Amino acid sequence: MFLGFIAIGLIMKGEYYNAGILVLLAGLMDIFDGKIARILGISSKFGLEFDSLADTVSFCVVPSVLVYALYVDGLSPLLGVTFSFIPLLFGTIRLAKYNLDASTDKTKNYFVGLSTPIAAVTLFSYMFFNNQIWGDSQYGDPRTALVLVVILGVLMVSSIHFPKAPLITFKSGLTNSLLLITFIFCALALVVWKGFVLLPICMIYIMWNIILWMIRSHHQAIKGRHIDDTNYWGD
Repeated sequence: MFLGFIAIGLIMKGEYYNAGILVLLAGLMDIFDGKIARILGISSKFGLEFDSLADTVSFCVVPSVLVYALYVDGLSPLLGVTFSFIPLLFGTIRLAKYNLDASTDKTKNYFVGLSTPIAAVTLFSYMFFNNQIWGDSQYGDPRTALVLVVILGVLMVSSIHFPKAPLITFKSGLTNSLLLITFIFCALALVVWKGFVLLPICMIYIMWNIILWMIRSHHQAIKGRHIDDTNYWGD
């Protein structure tokens, strides 16, 4: 929450790149704080609710402020505010849905809908990518950015499954080990190539999981149709 608060101040001062760095740091902390709490056995309902409030600031309010500061010039005031409000609105809906699922004690290894940290990092990665290619004061085409904002908003409240961050161990099965290796590789690539690779990594993560979800949904639909046909002919 503190990093998000500082990021808002940096955006207001025009230091968009530094604000993005703080959002990345907040994302890393969000990955590990819950896992550490569970390992230590100190997780609680209060912690869950407070974590969601912190996520609201860092991954919902901050992106909305960024959109308003960078990408809505030339639009009518109403339209500009509407686009800027999308990350905050859809992000808080996403977090509310997550808290409802968590309250039912359903342990899942995936998120239903794109997580707010990934959505925020993806938006900032677009800014990083353009800034590194075109230089200072170049943060990408506003029209493309606003399309991305809408897509990310829809994905956050969708029913598409996105995997959670892997456990920091190679003893939790093959799938977790592969995810952990991929996570480490992406982290190293980010250290070496910085803003050039973050946007491609985010887009590959999103597109890959959309494709997997579509394939699984198609297979489940076929299986359900087969069961219905069997029941019909069995009557």
